[in-house]
Amino acid sequence: METTTKEAFNIVGIATRTNNNNGEAAKDIPALWAKFWSENVMAAITDKTDDTIYCVYTNYEGDYLKPYTTVLGCRVNSIDQVPEGFTYLSIPAADYAVFTAKGDMMKGIVFDKWTEIWNTDLNRAYTADFEVYGEKAQRPDDAQVDIFIALK
Repeated sequence: METTTKEAFNIVGIATRTNNNNGEAAKDIPALWAKFWSENVMAAITDKTDDTIYCVYTNYEGDYLKPYTTVLGCRVNSIDQVPEGFTYLSIPAADYAVFTAKGDMMKGIVFDKWTEIWNTDLNRAYTADFEVYGEKAQRPDDAQVDIFIALK
């Protein structure tokens, strides 16, 4: 794990409200991904900075066991043109712990990395945490996904 500082940025995409109890997130988040791909959400997002996909966890009601919002979308230059039915999110500048999940996406590398994160003693801010699905995540059998955890 390393730490880094990120400047503020904006995301436009689709969202769902979920929690990590009783397998809710294990149903809700894959359903959000399915909608993202089946409705070609990425193509509808205008003014993207690039084709990197962000999965953001925000609006926490407490720690990771309490309800939170997941937003799946792309980084944009501005939030002036948010398509109908989409949401936008401004992620504030912050310090982050960075974890990297590497390997076969079908073998749950991202979930496994989250399990590791939940078992750390990080001083989490619970503002906005996010996964970055960039170029290195394009090969599902040998992917790399960076996970940024906001720190206090």
